[in-house]
Amino acid sequence: MSRRALRRLRGEQRGQEGPGLGELGLEPGPERAREGGPPPAPGKGSRGPRRAGVSNRFELIPAEESEDEAAAGEERPDTRLSDQDTAGGNQEGSKDRSKEGAVTEETDGDGQREGQEQLDQTLATSNKPRKKKKKRKTKKNSAGETVEDNELEDIDSLLERIEDPRLAPQSQGGITTDSRPLLYVEHRNLNPENELKRYFGARAVLGDQRPRQRQRQYVRSMWLTAPKNTWPRYSKTGITMQLLDTRRGVQHFTFEHHREYQQVQFKFLDAVESMDPNNIVLLLQMNPYHVDSLLQLSDVCRMQEDQEMARDLIERALYSLECAFHPVFSLTSGTCRLDYRHPENRAFFLALFKHLMFLEKRGCPRTALEFCKLILSLDPENDPLCVLLLIDFLSLRAREYTFLTRLFQEWESHRNLSQLPNFAFSVPLAYFFLSQQEERPELERSQARERAARLIQLALIMFPSVLMPLLDHCSVQPDARVASHPFFGLNAQISQSPALNQLTSLYVGRTHALWKDPAVMAWLEPHVHEVLRMVEAQDALVQEAEHKRKIRYQSAPRNIYRHIILSEMKEATAALPLEVTSQPVMGFDPLPPLDSIVSYTRPERTSHPSNESTLSLFFRSLLPNFNLQGDGRHDGDDEAGAAQDLNQGVNRLMAAMRDMLANIQFQEPPRDDNPEGDGDWD
Repeated sequence: MSRRALRRLRGEQRGQEGPGLGELGLEPGPERAREGGPPPAPGKGSRGPRRAGVSNRFELIPAEESEDEAAAGEERPDTRLSDQDTAGGNQEGSKDRSKEGAVTEETDGDGQREGQEQLDQTLATSNKPRKKKKKRKTKKNSAGETVEDNELEDIDSLLERIEDPRLAPQSQGGITTDSRPLLYVEHRNLNPENELKRYFGARAVLGDQRPRQRQRQYVRSMWLTAPKNTWPRYSKTGITMQLLDTRRGVQHFTFEHHREYQQVQFKFLDAVESMDPNNIVLLLQMNPYHVDSLLQLSDVCRMQEDQEMARDLIERALYSLECAFHPVFSLTSGTCRLDYRHPENRAFFLALFKHLMFLEKRGCPRTALEFCKLILSLDPENDPLCVLLLIDFLSLRAREYTFLTRLFQEWESHRNLSQLPNFAFSVPLAYFFLSQQEERPELERSQARERAARLIQLALIMFPSVLMPLLDHCSVQPDARVASHPFFGLNAQISQSPALNQLTSLYVGRTHALWKDPAVMAWLEPHVHEVLRMVEAQDALVQEAEHKRKIRYQSAPRNIYRHIILSEMKEATAALPLEVTSQPVMGFDPLPPLDSIVSYTRPERTSHPSNESTLSLFFRSLLPNFNLQGDGRHDGDDEAGAAQDLNQGVNRLMAAMRDMLANIQFQEPPRDDNPEGDGDWD
C-alpha cells in the first residue's frame, strides 16, 4: 500500500507528516490534558493513531509496493487527480481537529486504542486495494484474453475441420483432393537441396558451404538454379521475353533474340556443322551464357561420362534464361504459356527436361516432379516433350500418390489417359500404395483397394504385352498357367503395332524397379488369374480391348519420338522407326516441329561452283574458307572482273600453300640409345 493511500485514509495532506511527540519522547500526559493545554499544532503534534513499537514509518510501506506501482502505471494519473481533490478535504479535517479541545487521559488512551485498531485494520486491509487492482487488471486482461481465447478457439476449430478427414473434400474414389490448381508449382520444391535436407539433414548437405557464403559475391536470387562462384560473370546476352497476349486468364509469352544474339547463334550453327566440339568451347569462351551452346556441349560431356560438368552447363543455361524472364511471367501460377513452335522457346523446354533428368538420377524425385509439372504447365494442350509419359513415374518415386490419382481423374475425360500404358498401370499401383497407408481411415483404404483391383484388371486386358517383359525385368518366374497362356505370351508382343511397342517398352524399362516389391507382386498375382478367367469366358471387355488395339496406335506423334530420344531408354530407342533414326538429331533441337514459326533465318552461305578443279577441292578440304574463284559478283559484269578474279584466286592459292608449308613439321626418327637391345619387354 502506498503512502498516498495511507494519507487518504488518515485524512492528512502531503507535507504534514512530522515526527510525533511519542517518537520524540514528549507525549503529553494526563495532567496536561486535564489542564486544558493547547492541542499540538497540525504537523507538530501527534499525527493521530500510530502503531506502537514502530519507530520507522517506512516499515508501513509493503515491499511489493514498487512492483504494484510499476504495474499500475496506467492508474497513476487518476490517483494524482484524486490526491488533488482530497487536498482541500484534508485541510478542512486538520482545521476541525485544531478546533477540538484537549482530551483526557482516558480519552487519549481510548483514542490510542481505537487508532491502533484502525491502523491494524488498515494494515490488514492494505492488500485489498492491490488485490482489487490486480482483479481489475485481471478483468481487463481477462477480457482481452477472452477475445484472444475465442480467436484461438476459432483457429483451432478451423484446423480441426481441415484435418478432419470426414470434413475434407473427397474425390469420387474417396481419396482426399487438394483445392489448389492441379499444376500448381511450389518454389520451395524447385530447390533440390531442400529435398536432400529432408533425407540426410542440413549438416550433411551443406557441410562447409556456410562460411563460404559470406565471401560470395552478390548474385541474383533465382528459383530454378542457384548461381555458383565458378560461373563466369553474367552480362546481358541479348535474350528477352515478351508478352504476346492474354486470353481467358492465360498469358502467352515468347523469347526473343536480339541482333547480337542472332550473330552468335549463326556462329554456333557453323560450329555444329564443323562436327568439332572444340569450336563450341571457343564460342562459349567468348559468350559464356549462349544457351544452345551450353545444351549441345552438355550432351558432349555426358557422352564422355562427365556428368558433373554436363549438369553444371544445364544449370547455367537455366540461369541465363531465367534472367531474361518477363516481370509478369510466373513459374507457379500455371497460367503462363510458351509455344514450342517458336525456336527461341525450345531451349527453355529442353533445359528444364534435361535438368529434371539429372535431378531424378541424383535422387531428388520430388524436385524432378515439380519441374515436370512446370514443363507441362507451359503447354498442357500440346505437351511438346510428352512429359505425360514421365510424370506418373516421378509421382510414384516421390510417393505423391494423391497427385497422380487426381491427375488421372481430372484429365481422363478429355485426354484419355487410360489409353496410355504408363497411366493404365501406374494409377492402380498408386491406389494400392494408398490402401497400404495405415494412417488413412479404413473406409478410404477400402475404396482405394477396390479401385486398384478394378483398374489393374482393365490395364492387363487392354495391354497384355506388358506383363511378361515386366516380370522378366523383375526376375519373377510366372506360374505355368500364365506362362503357357497365349493371351500373355509372345504372340501378344508380336501382334501389337510398333507405336504401342514403343510405349510399352518405354514404361517397362523405366518403372520396372517399382514393381519388384514382394507385396506388389502378391497383389498382382490374383488379378492376373482373374483376367485369364475373363479371357477364357470370352468377356465383352476383352473383345472391346482387342478391337481398340487394332484401330489405335497406328503411328506415334512426333512429340513421343522426341520424348524417347531425350529419355535415352535403350528398350524404346531400339523400337524407333527408320524415318526417325536416319535423320541427324541435334541435342539443342531434337526433331523440330514441322509447323515451326521462324522469326529470323540464317543467311545463306556462299555456294561453291561445281566445276572446281581437284586442286581447289583439296585446298578447301584443308582450309574451309579457301575459295579459288573469289566472292561471287552480283552486278553482272563478269567479263570486266574476270582477270582480277583470276589474279586474286592465284594469290589465295599461293598464300594457302605458303601457310601449309610453314606449318609442316618433320619429326626426327627416334634414336636407339641401346643398340644392343638388352631392354626389357613391356
